[in-house]
Amino acid sequence: MALSKHTFFTHHLRTLAKPHYLCRPQPPPSFISLRLLSFATPEEAAAERRKRKRRLRIEPPLSSLRQQHQPRPTTPQNPSSTTNPNAPKIPETVSALTGNRLNLHNRILKLIRENDLDEAALYTRHSVYSNCRPTIFTCNAVMAAQLRQSRYSDLLSLHRFITQAGIGANIVTHNLLLTAFMDCRKTDMAMEHYKQIINNAPFNPSPTTYRILIKGLVYNNKIDRAMELKEEMLSKGFSADPIVYSYLMSGQAKGSNPDGVFELYEELKEKLGGYVSDGVVYGSLMKGYFLRGMEQEAMECYEEAVGENSKIKMSAVAFNYILDALSKNGKFDEALKLFDRMLNEHDPPKRLTVNLGSFNVMVDGYCALGRFEDAINVFNSMGEKRCRPDTLSYNNLIEQLCKNDLLGEAEELYKDMGEKGVSPDEFTFVLLMDTCFKETRPDDAAAYFKTMVESKLRPNLGVYDRLVDGLVKVGKVDEAKSFFDLMMGKLRMNDDSYKFMMNALFEIGQHDEVLKIVDRMLREDPADFSDELQEFVREALRKEGRDEELTKLMEDIEREKKEAAAREAEAAEKAKASARAAVSSLINSPKLFGNKEPEEQSTTAGEAASTNDDDKQAEIVQGTAVEASSAGEGAEAENLVAAETRSDGAL
Repeated sequence: MALSKHTFFTHHLRTLAKPHYLCRPQPPPSFISLRLLSFATPEEAAAERRKRKRRLRIEPPLSSLRQQHQPRPTTPQNPSSTTNPNAPKIPETVSALTGNRLNLHNRILKLIRENDLDEAALYTRHSVYSNCRPTIFTCNAVMAAQLRQSRYSDLLSLHRFITQAGIGANIVTHNLLLTAFMDCRKTDMAMEHYKQIINNAPFNPSPTTYRILIKGLVYNNKIDRAMELKEEMLSKGFSADPIVYSYLMSGQAKGSNPDGVFELYEELKEKLGGYVSDGVVYGSLMKGYFLRGMEQEAMECYEEAVGENSKIKMSAVAFNYILDALSKNGKFDEALKLFDRMLNEHDPPKRLTVNLGSFNVMVDGYCALGRFEDAINVFNSMGEKRCRPDTLSYNNLIEQLCKNDLLGEAEELYKDMGEKGVSPDEFTFVLLMDTCFKETRPDDAAAYFKTMVESKLRPNLGVYDRLVDGLVKVGKVDEAKSFFDLMMGKLRMNDDSYKFMMNALFEIGQHDEVLKIVDRMLREDPADFSDELQEFVREALRKEGRDEELTKLMEDIEREKKEAAAREAEAAEKAKASARAAVSSLINSPKLFGNKEPEEQSTTAGEAASTNDDDKQAEIVQGTAVEASSAGEGAEAENLVAAETRSDGAL
């Protein structure tokens, strides 16, 4: 049994108090542990080390907070000054995630696992104004789930809400926002947000921040700006990141610039001491060799990366880069062998060699060779390796099937999305709708568009135009008109969209429907009925001798607007008259001034003061009566009582 701290230190102090020549090295008592640590067993010490490592992974070190480097004055120079409310808020640490806040965090995580993101976001919003406010880690979990399902508008809305609620964002929050901007191809907004982090945030960007930005810039064909950002990252003291260099090398290979690929590889090799042990760059390096026509060197690079005696550290992402390089350069058989090896070596959580990207690469390879059945089989085998397809993966395969006139298989995948809880997006419905029109199935195309609208997705004007055009071409003008009425209040249509629908109605003789459309436009937004559109309608009606109906319609609507304005003015005048009547009744009421004193007991000065007070009180009563007349009889009664009380006090 270990000795208590008090006994141990008492024994130690007695030993130090003895003269040096009397001190003799004595063996420690048998009941005292030789380790002299605060842990009873090595297992407890190892558990504490793991706990500290987990905490450091979640909580940023204190050195990353800029305000920690600034010395704080012991006494404030101006005691009356207060903290600036517009100053950036310091994010909470992971130690705040305890007690009821931890229970709230776990409940929201359960909703996320159940794929109920709407309820999770709503629960988070309601908790902000409760006794148990969510931490930034809880908000980040909800936003990350929304990002995985490409629900960018919900993510931005939640971020705006927590910012207004005063919850301090950490670097993970900003990284999620940057990823959303890059996925939406809003590179300018992402770079502007990055500048705000540099200038205003109380912490520095992380290596993940630069990975997100450089990856987004490369995929949006802004390789020059990505190269500049890489130099900026190195100038801020960050070490050379192989993942960042892999993005840049992939961008150079995508632009058919093998020289740029090799320059970046040599630069990375020099900064890492002459050897690159991370295999994430070897796929892009192989593409560089293939671009130069050096197939043998490319395969030597392949053997160096994944050979039997290779010392390169290969992750699932690194394998995916090599799979992509092989399948796109005529080496699909080698890619199949490597993919089988990846499946065999995949042993989570000990070793991860396969992820969702691996299956997507192989699906693309099979589709490029026209082997669609094998592509579907590989796609459906994801669950065996605990991989779950997302919306982008489904869209990728559905697009390949629709391009090759395999609508039946594409619709089976669409049904599978609902069974697995994956939400289709606008692109999914547009693919199926266009293919249905191509296969002469306009009713199914209209059904997909209707489902998209009912799912609270937002089709743009181009999608709507394709739907109406497809329905009109097959003679379904009435169905096209119904969708026109549905989307007229949801989309900002241009003159071409109006002309197309009106022309289709004119061709089948439904001139009255066109006049109804014009009537709705003039009542809801007269600015939409431009001069060009007006001339178009008038010319079409003139051919039928009905052009005067348009003029009469416009005059009637104008007259109705004037009559409505006159009624409003009359109602306002009646309200004023009622207010004046109320003022007169108050002034003449004996209750307003109470019992008057006899004239002989009043003086001239008192009469003058009373007259002035009466004038002021009349103004007050008049304002009160106007409010009472406009608010209703109940409010008028309350104001009258208040006016009587004030007048009695004044007199």
